[in-house]
Parts: sequence; structure tokens; C-alpha cells
Amino acid sequence: MLKPIPIPRIARAPEQTETLRFSEMLPELATLTPVQGEICVMHRGNFLEVTAQAEAIVTLTCDRCLQQYNYRLIATPTEIIWLEDNANPELILLDQDLAPEDLVETLPPQGYFEPATWLYEQLCLELPQRKLCDKKCKGIELPPPPADAAPVVDQRWARLESLKDQLFRQN
Repeated sequence: MLKPIPIPRIARAPEQTETLRFSEMLPELATLTPVQGEICVMHRGNFLEVTAQAEAIVTLTCDRCLQQYNYRLIATPTEIIWLEDNANPELILLDQDLAPEDLVETLPPQGYFEPATWLYEQLCLELPQRKLCDKKCKGIELPPPPADAAPVVDQRWARLESLKDQLFRQN
């Protein structure tokens, strides 16, 4: 179980490193298989260096044809998390302007590192933005219209069509 780790415990660990091997389902992430891998958290004085290797299989829906397919989700993230006494992520307002140096993760030195939350965030970042079941996917194939069918006219465009006809008759 990926339980929160007290940051002072990481500092007191041998070589100031905690290594967690895991194989479990993350409740927030729908996967077919348990998420498996390893997280290594190293205390470096004023920051944590976190690396991981994780993988699972998820079911995605193709953006073109809407068919479901299985996708091997693999993540090998590395992140630096600064340790700061007044670090409170809840105080950051979403509508405020942030300087580039504010765009880093921070935790209080006496707080906790939550590996399950961190892993969930890293896996979500690895999900493909464009979900395609196959590079050659042609999308939803519509049946051909009957040969004797009259063209369908959308009545919402009828007024625009009559205006177009008037303009062409004037030229």
C-alpha cells in the first residue's frame, strides 16, 4: 500500500532514500491491471528527488472510431520537490499571475510525501492526448446513401442557400 511517508523519516533513512515497490490498483485511475513498479524518494537537504518506473494497462476510447482498445501506460518520471517551511499548495489561487519560479512543487520539511497521489498525477500526464486505436484508423464508417435518395437539405441553411442563389443570379 502506498501510504504517506513522513519527510523526516526519509531524511533519517539509510542513504536518505526510501524505495517503494508496489503492485496495486489506484482508485482514481481506471486500469485493467494493477499499477506496478517502483518509486525512489531521495532526501537532498532542501529538496526531494523523486524517480519512478510504473506501468499498467488502461482501456481507452479511440477519438476517431469510438472503439475501445487497451493501451500499455508506462511512466518513468523524475521530479524535484522543494522543501519549504511555508509551503501550502492550498493557498495558491488559480486566477493569480505566477512567476516561473512559482511553478514548482513544494512540501513542508516536516510534512508528508504522498506517493499514491504523486504516482496518479504522473500516470495521468502520460495518458496520450490523442487517443487512436491504430495509426491507420479511418474513423466511423458511415453506410453509403441509397442510390435513389434525394440530397438531404438542412432547413436551417435554406435561407442562406436562397441568398446565395440571389447573389449568383445578379452576376
